[in-house]
Amino acid sequence: MDRLAVDGGAPVRSSLLPYGRQCVDESDVAAVSAALRSSHLTTGPAVAGFEEAFAGAVGAGHAVAVSSGTAALHAAVFAAGIGTGDEVITTPMTFAATANCVRYQRGTVRFADVRRETLNIDPRQVERAIGPRTRAIIAVDYAGQAADLDELRHVATAHGVPVIEDAAHALGATYKTAAVGSICTMTTFSLHPVKQITSGEGGVITTNDGTLAERLRRFRNHGINADHRQREVAGSWWYEIHDLGFNYRLTDIQCALGLSQLQKLSGWIAKRRAIAARYAAALTDVPEIELPSSIPDRESAWHLYVVRLNLERLRVGREQVFTALRAENIGVNVHYIPVPWHPYYQNLGYRRGEWPVAEAEYERLLSLPLWPGMTDGDVDDTIAAVRKVLAAYRR
Repeated sequence: MDRLAVDGGAPVRSSLLPYGRQCVDESDVAAVSAALRSSHLTTGPAVAGFEEAFAGAVGAGHAVAVSSGTAALHAAVFAAGIGTGDEVITTPMTFAATANCVRYQRGTVRFADVRRETLNIDPRQVERAIGPRTRAIIAVDYAGQAADLDELRHVATAHGVPVIEDAAHALGATYKTAAVGSICTMTTFSLHPVKQITSGEGGVITTNDGTLAERLRRFRNHGINADHRQREVAGSWWYEIHDLGFNYRLTDIQCALGLSQLQKLSGWIAKRRAIAARYAAALTDVPEIELPSSIPDRESAWHLYVVRLNLERLRVGREQVFTALRAENIGVNVHYIPVPWHPYYQNLGYRRGEWPVAEAEYERLLSLPLWPGMTDGDVDDTIAAVRKVLAAYRR
């Protein structure tokens, strides 16, 4: 057996393979260059062009571009009318922004546990968490596979609250043949470099409700009822602030990059799915890990490839496996530390042990590298390193 790199042996690779990163080509550079040479660097025609194309790509009536995925969540929670003391139910198995956006509006977060099979929020636990002050449900499409949207919408409708879908992982995913982004009251996306497409930083909210779309557009621009370009076209200086909004605008430069990237989305999703299929085929006989499960009526966008360690079959814990794979230059990661475990939420009174499925599964999680710029050799290296490390630590 080859000696592990962490113990002084030769690593599988000579340089670190990140778990995710952007793919940028000359067409993207040309698009950004054209925007830089245009008359508008922000609040210009590239924003509207990107929004129209994005809405078309996901089958939504409206798309509103903002400065980050976090800004998209904040805007959606604002548009849903969340305020002081209102409760919003979401999952503990997510990046903290999903919950933080509720706190920005002085709302209260109620965490509902996840389904073990998918690590998506469990509609049964959502039903149990609903109370008289519940005003919204935020579902997360963990790793790129859509949550149980029909069940969640059924619960939400019964209680008269909207479902906001955090699809930061799921651009390009489908649910029962419908594209993610066309289904829920509002759906938020991230355009961070590790996501399916990027604008450097950025986010988008989609909705089929025109009134919500207008409220979202005001919110990203200080609550103002007309942006600079609209006033310029109208030949007017007058504007009014209707809401307490933020400067969450996305620039024309970023939208030019986003529009160029959007044209490659289908090919990149196909590549992500092909890599996931290779991992599944090559690692299915490794008893020390549990591979991700797929629900037949939905197609994942495979933002992450998350395996779970069968720790009872290993002589070491997750930290040692993580460190050993990093030493082999495989940039594994962990998604996510349960949100209520963070000191900010602990200081609000949340206590460990209240979400047993999410908390137990967190201890076993490892994300393998997955992004469309990976070569066959990169995938082979990842598979080889996983097999090497787990064989060395096998009981």
